[in-house]
Amino acid sequence: MKASQVVIVKKPRREAHGGHHGGAWKVAYADFVTAMMAFFLVMWLVAQSTAVKKAVAGYFKDPGVFEYQKGNSLVPMGEVKATKKPGEDDEALSQAAVRLEGLLSQMPEFKELGKQIDIQVSDEGMRVELQEASESTFFDTGSAALKPATERILGTIARELGKLENSVIVEGHTDSRPYSMSDGYSNWELSADRANAARRVMERSGLRAHQVQGVRGYADTRLRMPDDPLNSRNRRVSIVVRQLDGPEVPAGLAKAVAEATAEDAGTAVTPAGGH
Repeated sequence: MKASQVVIVKKPRREAHGGHHGGAWKVAYADFVTAMMAFFLVMWLVAQSTAVKKAVAGYFKDPGVFEYQKGNSLVPMGEVKATKKPGEDDEALSQAAVRLEGLLSQMPEFKELGKQIDIQVSDEGMRVELQEASESTFFDTGSAALKPATERILGTIARELGKLENSVIVEGHTDSRPYSMSDGYSNWELSADRANAARRVMERSGLRAHQVQGVRGYADTRLRMPDDPLNSRNRRVSIVVRQLDGPEVPAGLAKAVAEATAEDAGTAVTPAGGH
């Protein structure tokens, strides 16, 4: 190398990147994803039925009431089926009531028991009541044992109601005639046992799985003939077919509903009476 030559070495210059922006972009991205999820949840909720909206609202008001619900879904799948527009369910239940009355009228048992079967459609839905006469006709006296004719009638009712999307509540009622047993068995137990006996027959005969959303025993706290508390028509089993546009009763709420019903009735009326 000649003494007059100069060697020049170039070194690349490194640009500073500010410590990768400190990760602030991750926070902004997370906020964006959360906002989008909330947006789509609101859009989904707006498009849902009234029953679904009430179920979701109920969950956020008191999440604990869903502790007994199987699975993690806020809205129990298969239970909320409010797909009809307002008024359509009234017409559907009215038509079902006409069909049911026609089917029952064809049964030989209806000639004798028809006057004791009452079918009504109202704001709550369709109510089918089996009302006792002066002598026990649907159940054995003082027990929850169903007579054979009663089982056949309940089977016909179940096959027709099983075609509907509506949920069902079964209620038991007694009159105010004193009823006592040495073991403490009272009209509370009798009314509940009769409702359960009717439920078992109907579930075997045509009701859909989980269609029954509640079984309630009211003793003599909801008399059909309040001015005549000993009237035999106060002794009855009521099958209530609920309106679809009303809030469904989640299976997980059955225990809370039963406890609340017993507490309210127990503080207001002393259990007594009935056959």
